Amino acid sequence: MTLAPLLAAGPVVIGGAQFVLRRGTTGHRALGYAWVALLAGVALSSFGINGLRQVGPFSWIHAISLATLAALGVAIGHARAGRVAAHRWTMVGLYDGALVIAGVFTLVPERIMHRVLFG
Repeated sequence: MTLAPLLAAGPVVIGGAQFVLRRGTTGHRALGYAWVALLAGVALSSFGINGLRQVGPFSWIHAISLATLAALGVAIGHARAGRVAAHRWTMVGLYDGALVIAGVFTLVPERIMHRVLFG
């Protein structure tokens, strides 16, 4: 295993840019649509991961993915209804969850990142 792919990866800027862009602008909306599409794609792609098989072909990864997809739907609903504060906090929660919670789970023994960092 090598760190080269990780070191060559670019920084994650879409989510972070949303915190500094003026809300409601075309740029904010465009990056928001991109971020939602990417996060939904990642959540949906997790259903192809079935190595843990805790309940049939499913595991805790799939529960997190379902929660993510549901929260995306809620956040979009808040935005469309003009509930800006609710939209903001739902998206901040998703962002934090994507970075912190999902990040911690990548370090579970037998996962690739665990092997990269701990051998």
